Amino acid sequence: MLSYIVRRVLQALVVLLALTLLVFVGIWLIGNPADALISPDASASERAAAIRALGLDQPLWRQYLDFLGGLARGDFGNSFVYRQPVAEILASRLPASLELALAAFVIAVGISIPVGLYAGLRPNSPVSRGIMGLSLVGVSVPQFWQGMVLIILFGITLSILPVGGRGDTATWLGVTSSLFTFDGLIHLLLPALNMALLKMSLLIRVTRAAVMEVRGLDYVRFARAKGVRRNRIVSRHILRNVMLPVVTVLGIEIGNLVAYAVITETVFSWPGVGKLLISSIQVLDRPMIIAYLCFTAVLFIFLNLMVDILYTLIDPRVRDAIQSGAGK
Repeated sequence: MLSYIVRRVLQALVVLLALTLLVFVGIWLIGNPADALISPDASASERAAAIRALGLDQPLWRQYLDFLGGLARGDFGNSFVYRQPVAEILASRLPASLELALAAFVIAVGISIPVGLYAGLRPNSPVSRGIMGLSLVGVSVPQFWQGMVLIILFGITLSILPVGGRGDTATWLGVTSSLFTFDGLIHLLLPALNMALLKMSLLIRVTRAAVMEVRGLDYVRFARAKGVRRNRIVSRHILRNVMLPVVTVLGIEIGNLVAYAVITETVFSWPGVGKLLISSIQVLDRPMIIAYLCFTAVLFIFLNLMVDILYTLIDPRVRDAIQSGAGK
């Protein structure tokens, strides 16, 4: 297992190196950040001084090598816009995105897995058909439209929930979060629900399909023929094997909740890293964009590794395959 993890880490480093190179070249092809950051009314000398201050007077290959040197020291450089270390800016915005992703994840998993399990065990019941119809709508409707509907319904028509901002925060054990205050939780509810709806629809369909596949296998039929109680069949034989595809989807969707919360954070004015990315792209703030994409890549690599490790705990066959592959 250790050699497998080392190989994955080395692969991750190659991916990160390729990612930074693509972003550098991509922003260079899109345009010069100086054109977006420097006022058109600036004189030639002021423009030249600003370009030197941003480090954009160097050739692109030199800028890239300087960036790699800083990255090796854990330094992403300073933001072109905020003139502050990128790592500090991301660290100040990241808690808001993480708490939003956590709330959406709890809502999605807490509802979708039991509902999907029921729909798979009773696929022909009217309730199950209604569940699948609603899940199809949830998958098909754009997320920004869902957010608008939630704002109109709960924020304007009923006027029972706030529709923007993070709300009050509190600090507990050194962690500042809106999860620790009632006002923060109220502000969190609508954006978390908006993010969770799409994930719920997907997880319900995945769980139902996996349950319907597993419930017809021979070992389940054999357990039923032996007179094993229904609850034990569901918990020990069906749910355990259903978790393999569900864990795969969960690993991907957790990363999506953090990395691709741009729409929700924009619609609900949530001060997270997704909203920060949009403003950085508009002005070609290259250090900020690269740092965000590197964070996203590391997040997905870490989650995929965690999924693989969970596989070995859920299914011994996966663990044996990894060990046999490492021994060759």
